[in-house]
Amino acid sequence: MASSQAPFCSSASGCRPGTGAFLGVAIPAVVVGVIAWFYLKDGAKDARWLDDAERGWLTEALQAEQDDTKRPHTSIRHAFGSGRVWLLSIMYFGFIYGLYALAFFLPTIINGFQEQFGTTFNVFEKGLITAIPYLPAAIVLLLWSRDATRRGLRTWHIAGPAVVGGLSVPLALFMGSPAATVAVITVTACAIFAALPNFWTVPAKLLTGAAAAVGIALINTFGNVAGFAAGYVTGWLKDFSGSYVLPMFVVGGLMLMSGVLMVALSRRGEPAPSGPPAAEELAVSEALR
Repeated sequence: MASSQAPFCSSASGCRPGTGAFLGVAIPAVVVGVIAWFYLKDGAKDARWLDDAERGWLTEALQAEQDDTKRPHTSIRHAFGSGRVWLLSIMYFGFIYGLYALAFFLPTIINGFQEQFGTTFNVFEKGLITAIPYLPAAIVLLLWSRDATRRGLRTWHIAGPAVVGGLSVPLALFMGSPAATVAVITVTACAIFAALPNFWTVPAKLLTGAAAAVGIALINTFGNVAGFAAGYVTGWLKDFSGSYVLPMFVVGGLMLMSGVLMVALSRRGEPAPSGPPAAEELAVSEALR
């Protein structure tokens, strides 16, 4: 297809956001950080937005979790030795690979619309088109996470979006119009953003204490290697094959892999390598069946 001939990050403006983009992202984060410093409380007992029963329950739950850190399964060794942690790390790698491939190559795909479809957009219009997939994705993120909270997290809350995203990524290359291409990319964005917040509830429930800190750090570090690798690998595969078909199939395959691993994780019932699983871990395993 013609868009596959679009150069990989052919111009600085196509690959590097301007100062305005950085300020637009940074300023709200700084403002929210300052507000949070004064608004958030140090403990449940000081949370004025909770009633007495809620404060009491939360205080007891936090104390129980703190006591639980003394158990063997919460050790740092458990985090590194847990097959579940490594499965989650690989799953997160697949999701982040898809996320960064979408972020890096969506502008390139839009630039290719003129050659592919004969449609010309100015810089401002390209910026608006680039934003389109993220608006529905934000809505889906909210609704999908709310459904997971209401029903209780299930395997399909994570595996389902992974499969949808994995199938839609390469499909976008074969659409017959700019609108159809953006529509399919929007489905991909919705899938990625629906899966990620629900994904992060799993390691937090499987591990507590020191193991939670180390396990989540390991998952995050391993997954974000994809953020570094996605651009280079996708660009290399494009140069090697002469089109974006192969690299986009790789993106889709990695997301499908994340969905399969989520199903595999939900079916694992054996104890963790470093010791017997906690009651909460067993509950999570049962809930994900």
